[in-house]
Amino acid sequence: MKIDRREALSAALGAVSLTALGAAAPASARVAAGSSGAAKGSAGKAPPPYRRGFDNQRIADLQDGRFLNPLMAGDHPDPSIMRDGKDYYMTFSTFDSYPGLVVWHSRDLLNWQPITAALTKNVGAVWAPDICRHGGRYFIYFPAKASPNANYVIWADRIEGPWSDPIDLGLPDHIDPGHAVGEDGSRWLFLSGGDRIRLSEDGLSTVGKVEHVYDPWHYPDDWDVEGFSPEGPKIVRHGDYYYLITAVGGTAGPPTGHMVIAARSKSIHGPWENCPHNPIVRTVDLAEKWWSRGHATLFEGPGGDWWSVYHGYERDFWTLGRQTLLDPITWTADGWFRMEGGDLSQPIAAPRGGSKSGPQGIALSDDFTTLELGKRWNFFKPSADESVRARVSDKCLHLAASGKAPVDSSPLLLVAGDQAYEFQCDIEIDPGTTAGLLLFYDQQLYCGLGFDADKFVTHQYGMERGRPANPHGRRMLMRVRNDRHIVSFHTSGDGGKTWKRFDRGMEVSGYHHNVRGGFLMLRPGLYSAGKGSARFRNFTFRAL
Repeated sequence: MKIDRREALSAALGAVSLTALGAAAPASARVAAGSSGAAKGSAGKAPPPYRRGFDNQRIADLQDGRFLNPLMAGDHPDPSIMRDGKDYYMTFSTFDSYPGLVVWHSRDLLNWQPITAALTKNVGAVWAPDICRHGGRYFIYFPAKASPNANYVIWADRIEGPWSDPIDLGLPDHIDPGHAVGEDGSRWLFLSGGDRIRLSEDGLSTVGKVEHVYDPWHYPDDWDVEGFSPEGPKIVRHGDYYYLITAVGGTAGPPTGHMVIAARSKSIHGPWENCPHNPIVRTVDLAEKWWSRGHATLFEGPGGDWWSVYHGYERDFWTLGRQTLLDPITWTADGWFRMEGGDLSQPIAAPRGGSKSGPQGIALSDDFTTLELGKRWNFFKPSADESVRARVSDKCLHLAASGKAPVDSSPLLLVAGDQAYEFQCDIEIDPGTTAGLLLFYDQQLYCGLGFDADKFVTHQYGMERGRPANPHGRRMLMRVRNDRHIVSFHTSGDGGKTWKRFDRGMEVSGYHHNVRGGFLMLRPGLYSAGKGSARFRNFTFRAL
């Protein structure tokens, strides 16, 4: 089969180390990346199969006292985690998807359920957030790329909400705010580039000016990276020290670029001492399972053990975006720490002491009994009143048409975290409406199949191309299969009794950030364009 040959070629290419390619990494970097060696767990040993959850989606918890990364499959970048008693909450960058900043909950660190989407007002592309609790109130600080750029804060007295509207903190020249509280009770936002600014006592405004407080450790000049880009500062206190965890090397680009570094100080006010073992984590070999690993947060687990969450790209699957990874931490005698998971390709002993609060994740299949905006579906670059386009009744999603094609229709999208999957839906359209199913990266890079009353429309490379005759009229079943980047379409006009393969296949391995930019993922979704409305029934998703 073609897929088998492609996978064999990928494995053969992946087995070529960076050293063999002339981009040698110093031995210190190999040790620091996993303390026991960056290739520990090694690409040569096959991991056990994933356990499966909703819709056959892969999940991390092996239920035998171990887990297998990713912790959160699919695009869950820039993870920010906080502990609140027995409960843990985590959120991620959501970019141009709204409702955004979905808050997830767990008590065992392995099984996470979405609670709510904390951000409903579109303020731009939401980058790396920081979630925290202070004085009995919950806060999320986040940057937004817009015109102009800014940093914002939203707050809530209950984690479930309601969450406030975003409050503009300014700071257009910085990203990735990290909240910290000093030994004197002062509140701060640490920012990209080694800078910080003081917060007011209520945390809803800034005080004074941005100041430079830290010069991050710099990697050797001959390492293959995207750029220095000090970002994602996170502060944790342990023992006598504050630890400042930072990402450098760029979040995408070469697989060896992104990395985790650390510094420490006995005061929130510095001075900061760089870790002699930097980088703490770095991908150093193309054969590794996870590429571009970085943007870490350290925290204490329910059993007193320590952990880190950060993100990485799955080898050969840039299209899945940056997935959240869980790595165990050991504190060392010299007052520093190391990460023990190696290249994260093999199972790791599960966190101790937690209690399961529910199953992992959420079903992507939807019978449209209710409208799950935020937890399941998100609009892409929505207008302020975009949500009025969508309503459900009698187990049917009614989606008013918008724009002329996916490029300007603000499609509804999902986060899917498997290398292969298929999804289908019963679609009915009004006269003048064009609707269908998509694999969508952004408004200029997508593929899919749509139809109006007379013709199909093939979406390819972010363009509308072939328009063959539509024999089914204004209602049909449509199925999309993405089998490790090989995409095919099927349609049925008799309720699924017979299916016909659509005569246009696609290959989508290039639909990702290193081609298009934007830090996004290729997401399944649906759209409605033109005039009138489309009706979607019985959306089903299945990982293969």
